[in-house]
Amino acid sequence: MLEERRDTCHADGGGSDILMEKQAKDKKAKKPANDSKQKRRSRFDVRLEKYYDELKWLYMELYNDEEAFKYFVKMLRRNYRERKETLKGVDARRAGNPNIHHSNRMMGMMLYTENFAGDLEGIKDRLEYFKECGVKYVHLMPLLKTSEDQGRSDGGYAVADFRSVRPDLGTMKDLEKLTAACHKRGVRICLDFVMNHTSDEHEWARAARAGDPAAQARYFFYDDRRIPDAYERTMPQVFPETAPGNFTYLADINKFVMTTFYPFQWDLNYRNPMVFNDMTDNMLYLANRGVDIIRLDAVPYIWKELGTQCRNLYQVHTLVRMMNIACRIVCPSVLLLGEVVMEPSKVIPYFGTEDSPECDMLYNVTTMATIWHTLATRDVRLLKHQLRQIENLPANCIFQNYLRCHDDIGWGLDYGYLSRFGIAEPSHKKYLNDWFTGRWGVSPARGELYNDSEWMQDARLCGTTASLCGIESAVYEGNEEALNIAIAADVMLHACMLTLRGIPVIYSGDEIGMLNDYTYHDDPGRWADSRNIHRGRMDWELAEQRHDPSTVTGRVYGEIRKLVMIRKYAKVFHSDAHVYTVETGDDRVLGIAREYEGFRMIGLFNFSPDHVRTEIVSAERVDMTSADRHYVKGDGPMDEYWIEPYGFRWLLEK
Repeated sequence: MLEERRDTCHADGGGSDILMEKQAKDKKAKKPANDSKQKRRSRFDVRLEKYYDELKWLYMELYNDEEAFKYFVKMLRRNYRERKETLKGVDARRAGNPNIHHSNRMMGMMLYTENFAGDLEGIKDRLEYFKECGVKYVHLMPLLKTSEDQGRSDGGYAVADFRSVRPDLGTMKDLEKLTAACHKRGVRICLDFVMNHTSDEHEWARAARAGDPAAQARYFFYDDRRIPDAYERTMPQVFPETAPGNFTYLADINKFVMTTFYPFQWDLNYRNPMVFNDMTDNMLYLANRGVDIIRLDAVPYIWKELGTQCRNLYQVHTLVRMMNIACRIVCPSVLLLGEVVMEPSKVIPYFGTEDSPECDMLYNVTTMATIWHTLATRDVRLLKHQLRQIENLPANCIFQNYLRCHDDIGWGLDYGYLSRFGIAEPSHKKYLNDWFTGRWGVSPARGELYNDSEWMQDARLCGTTASLCGIESAVYEGNEEALNIAIAADVMLHACMLTLRGIPVIYSGDEIGMLNDYTYHDDPGRWADSRNIHRGRMDWELAEQRHDPSTVTGRVYGEIRKLVMIRKYAKVFHSDAHVYTVETGDDRVLGIAREYEGFRMIGLFNFSPDHVRTEIVSAERVDMTSADRHYVKGDGPMDEYWIEPYGFRWLLEK
């Protein structure tokens, strides 16, 4: 029709110019919208093209299923289409600064929504508190829909619906409002993604229980004990006391199902490509709600292979790499945080390589446990040895450093190294647990054991940082001298954590010195899990004292906040700094050096209740935590520093 009209205009002699001019104006008017639409389409296509060959090779190597791969790609495209323009804007802004999480301004806080503020709306009302604390990303502990029976929720890790929030905490709309409010303030939200299993109340599990073969193929179902027993011969038990074995018998359908963690958590079968497709879809759904950091829970467990320990298999790394690629294509601003609670040799591979990254961040779990070991032994040699194993990792290897988290402290230390000093694993674990539960004569610590088992001799530890440092016992006894030492220990540990390479994360309540919460003993739904001792509700009345230096809260908060602010504005704390240990001349004192863009500092940390003299190579230095900011240099080749009991120094070189 248009060509006919053009011909007519030409035949008319002069109308052609008018029509062509009008068409040009119409085309020009529509061009921005059309170009923008094409640009939005091509952005996905450009990313897909960049990763397509690697993605398909990995997928086909694992599954060899062309139709399943096509479905996977369509799923990625659908999630990109559904991603809000505001979130695509976040992607675009962060594309120019992909390593923004390496910044020394990046610090996190981990919390339970219900304990911190009641619900998601309450979290939104507390955003100014995060700003005051210097927090730039907030890790919300599991909040997706689970069983209403607390005894079957595993603290939120038995997910019944990956696309619904627990009703008592709010809705997905509330989560989206919270993430949007956080983005306006430059705060990132981290959310747990429980990928090893679902609750037995999940729709897949209900269908499987009802006899649906396709649903049963999403799990590990067996008609008798032959294959389960074969698995049990090589699979370690996660909770041998509270949930022994790795399989549960379902009497109503006369089948066995794999349950690595608890009987109500059914392990997903990632050998089935539709499990991987749909779980990746669920992950991207959360990303499209504005979640910035996805915590991959229990990621080493997700691939099961008969005759192995079913942990850390190479297929796990293939799956995580594909999930990383999925994020780079659909939501490139989203980061993956891997929960790998193992020794460094098992943890580090989850970073992948610089060319083929897997997790963007990993927990520095061994360092956390070793710090507590060092506090109890007053000997920094193991901690120094452990830090030296990770000090030369590439820049893409970003650890999340912490003193406490929602979980227990497991003593997965390097006992091969400790054996050099005549330290045996069972007796040393007992010593550490006795020390931190106050059973060891002079210990001021107050904690409780988790999964205590005489025959396993592998109990773990629970408690808040303040209580484990001795603040609780000192307050109870009214011992001012002991209180001063305990506060010093608490602050020194935070200073050490802030000095390590990576991103520091504070467990909510530690910033105000909250003590153990023993009320869980009287709660039928919580009393069996001693981890609830450090999962107490945020004491906002106590928090009101945080600006009063005459209170314990004020002293702890004031000192930690000062350190956070120093770290925020001193470039030497950038996560890309070269961080390494230095000799101090005393096994009670840890020395850590940081170098970045011409700046160099040395941190000295006294893990003992003694006044200690240290020596380090002479240089002109200023104490960063002192109001007296003049530089001082010694006369000889070595500078001498006296450090108070559980004291520390941050020394910046001129």
